[in-house]
Parts: sequence; structure tokens; C-alpha cells
Amino acid sequence: MAQRIVVIGGGVMGLATAWQLTLRGERPIVLDRFARGHRQGASHGATRNFNNAYGEEHYLDLLARAREGWDGLGIVEGEPLLRLHGLVTHGAGLRDAPVPVAEIARRLQERGIRAELLDAAQAHRRWPGMRFEDVVLHSPEGGVVRADAALREWERRIVAAGAAVRWQTPVHAVRPDADGVDVVLDGETLRADVAVVTAGAWTDRLLAGADPDLRLPPLRVTEESPAHFAAVGPGPWPSFNHIGVPGERPGGVYGMPTPGEGVKVGFHAVGDEVDPDARPHRPTLQRELREYVREWFPGLDADSAAPISCTYTSTPDAAFVLDRVGPLVVGAGFSGHGFKFAPGVGATLAALALDPSARAAAPFRLPS
Repeated sequence: MAQRIVVIGGGVMGLATAWQLTLRGERPIVLDRFARGHRQGASHGATRNFNNAYGEEHYLDLLARAREGWDGLGIVEGEPLLRLHGLVTHGAGLRDAPVPVAEIARRLQERGIRAELLDAAQAHRRWPGMRFEDVVLHSPEGGVVRADAALREWERRIVAAGAAVRWQTPVHAVRPDADGVDVVLDGETLRADVAVVTAGAWTDRLLAGADPDLRLPPLRVTEESPAHFAAVGPGPWPSFNHIGVPGERPGGVYGMPTPGEGVKVGFHAVGDEVDPDARPHRPTLQRELREYVREWFPGLDADSAAPISCTYTSTPDAAFVLDRVGPLVVGAGFSGHGFKFAPGVGATLAALALDPSARAAAPFRLPS
């Protein structure tokens, strides 16, 4: 008998999708090639930026669904999964942003999300460990997602609902046909009505040749190297985006406090392209990152860097892929800014899996 739904990839998007499916009465099987807690992909680590500074309506809609999902998970391991200590977005690049910063503030406020504009002096008085220039967008409802805790909680809930998560279970091929899809494993083939593919950096190779109607955009896999820095000055520490960093350094910077590890700071989407199966796990641009911290963070010790390695799987325009072709549902290309959206992405992919006529927002769809 065919399994109703198989989810391929047990990172944040796969687990979020499986959880959403269990809320709708389904009992999916989640398959992941690695062991629980592995560090080969993009979902490990204690924290992710809960950045709400978006001006595009499709992202704000997805953010609203995500916030509802995070809040609905309640208290996990003693506290909510969102730490809402605020987000500041600043930098010269805001002047040339597709949506002006004042417009972003207005759109957030229209949705009931608190937001305000500050000048550099006002911002420095509130966050003396940071240096600012020009206008600063502050939203008290930004912060961080407790990433590792979220993965643990979703797996717990998925299994408690009677579904399954199978670690160390590589998928070798996905073969759709008119009646469903075969998912080929070691010595076993699962037959399913629908396969949801949330395989991150391995999406391209897993789906290569699976269906001629499935036209994915180019997915570029890079190894990124943020680092945690020790605080030497006063807090508080918000989450942050620094857009259009002056000088010769790489472009945007993001970061957030990670209790017990320091303040995470990283250049966005500047890493070397890698083969995910031969990733060097070698930090890059660490000198440049220390120089940036030395200039812009008087409250951090620039020489205390503890590098981290993760992957981005990026589309050319950094837009997500959330779509269905036949019995295949694909969630891919989260481009280094997807984690915070995971409950909304999971709800979208679950709806696509259950209803062939469902559609994600137009910017997330594949070309027809």
C-alpha cells in the first residue's frame, strides 16, 4: 500500500512541513540521509535571525503565518522558541533599497508589527555596543529563533502524532509517474502519493531528470562563515542587519546574540561555491570579519572570533521555491534567509501536498 506522503530532508523545512501535515491528520514519513543533529546542511546551530524588516507583501504574508506557527508551539524547554529582543536594520544601502526604509516601517505598522525610525545617535544611546550611521529601523518584534530547540520540538511532535522520522536513510532516486512517486532507498523503495522534497543543498542532484516539467532555477550552494564574538562592553544586544557596508568589505552583514556563545556576526551570501558532499568546512573571510567588528562593534572583542560553518542554497534572485509539479512538492532555495519563515513554509508545502490545485504566492512558483 502506498504511503500518503513522504518528506525527503529532515532539516528545518522538512520537519516544519511534516508537523503541519500531522496537524491536518496526516502521518508522513520523513527521511534524512544524515544522523540527527548533523552539521552538514543549513539547519544546525542554536540561533537564527528573526528578521522582520521586509517590504514585499509575499514575504510579509509568509512572516505572519510563520509568527503564528512559532507562537503556537508555546513554551519549549522552558521558554518560547522566539526571543523577541528587537531587530535593528541600518546602513547606507537602505537609501537604494527596492523598498524605502520608511515604507518598510509603514508596512510593518499596518500589519500591527511595531516599528520605528531612529537616527544614529538615538540608536547608539540604546545599543552602545554598536556603531550606526544614518537612519535606523527598529522593530521590537524582531529577535532570534532558537533553532536547535525548534528541530527537537518538531521531531518530538511529529513522532507523538504517529508519524515517523528516519535518520541515516539516504534517498537515491525520486521517480514520479501518473499515479504517484517511487522513493528509492538502500534495498527498499517506498511508494507514495506525494513526495515533498526539502533536501537543501542536495535538491538539484536528487531531482535531476526526475520530471521534464520540473524546471528549477539554478541553485548555488555556498559555504558561509559567520563567527561568534565575546562581548566586552555593555548590552543590550539586538539582532541586526547592516545593509551596504561601506569600504571594500563584502556587502550585507547580519547577526544576533546567542546566549552562552556570544554575538553572532556574519557576511551575507559571500561564501565560496562548494559541492555539499565535499565541503571543506574551512572558515573564510575571517580577517575581514574581524576588521568589520573592530570598526562597527565597540562592545565586542574583535579578536575573540569563534567561526561557524553553514551552507546557503541560493536562487539567482534569493526568492524561495515553493511549488508542486505532479506528485512532487519542492521547497528549495532559501538563500540564507529562510529559517524564520519555517512554520509558514511548512504550512504552504503541506497545503501543496494535500491539494494539487493549491498555489503558493506567485514569486515562489516555478515557471509554468
